[in-house]
Amino acid sequence: MNTTQNEKVRCLIIGSGPAGYTAAIYASRANLSPVLYEGIQPGGQLTTTTDVENFPGYPEGIAGTELMEDLKKQATRFGADIRVGIATETDLSAAPYKVTIDGEKVIETETLIISTGATAKYLGLPDEQKYAGMGVSACATCDGFFYRKKVVAVVGGGDTACEEALYLSGLAKQVYMIVRKPYLRASKVMQERVLNTPNITVLFEHNTIGLFGEDGVEGAHLVKRMGEPDEEKLDIAIDGFFLAIGHTPNSKIFKPWVETDEIGYIKTIPGTPKTRVPGVFAAGDVADPHYRQAITAAGSGCTAAIEAERYLSEIGR
Repeated sequence: MNTTQNEKVRCLIIGSGPAGYTAAIYASRANLSPVLYEGIQPGGQLTTTTDVENFPGYPEGIAGTELMEDLKKQATRFGADIRVGIATETDLSAAPYKVTIDGEKVIETETLIISTGATAKYLGLPDEQKYAGMGVSACATCDGFFYRKKVVAVVGGGDTACEEALYLSGLAKQVYMIVRKPYLRASKVMQERVLNTPNITVLFEHNTIGLFGEDGVEGAHLVKRMGEPDEEKLDIAIDGFFLAIGHTPNSKIFKPWVETDEIGYIKTIPGTPKTRVPGVFAAGDVADPHYRQAITAAGSGCTAAIEAERYLSEIGR
């Protein structure tokens, strides 16, 4: 017996970070009666951070969870139907588009806004969880301000790691780059900038095996030339530990239908949130390999909802 239930909606939003909730606010006010599924991490990545100090309108800063709760309440106030559930399968071959929730319920939608975000890659150390929000971060632009005149470490050797290290070098007293390989993978220009910045020290052929500290990160346990005969264990004193080994866009279930880059970020028509599928839009970090900020995500959620409304007007729905 088929227990699948189908429901028809005009606008479906998948994901609940700043992009998803902002899209829900705009879509509700445009009378699209949007349905939003919160996904695996209700509120998105911001719920894993402590204070957000760079979101306009909050001069004293605001807790990430509180900011997301405010956005959710605002969307609900205008009539958005916000639900718990995870999109597990999609069929975007023809409109109305079909999205399966939790492997059983099928939503048929005229427009789809994908705002599933991206997940920061971690080393997989238990200490990363232990010190989450207490010295461990995956976003220098978000959290660097808290480490003015302090000592921080950045893990990674690519362009992102170099960008984060350079950004932090303008705030922190000392920046260590912990690089597994004996070289940087970053572009030549980024390598030169890093190596010519006085307060950045690159620790080549070093692996992090743990962190330590009483009420937050106070240092990192490293191994130099791991597995080699001259392997050496050492500790460095740091106040902050930044991961810069990349992000994984949460785009897997949409990949058969929309275009992505080699990493998995959804490609949109430049300057718009439109994918190559008419009526399907991508907003926030899932389509943004460059900025990944709450405010840019919110802005793209706004444009996605406006475009969804225009699309429905054009097709007369």
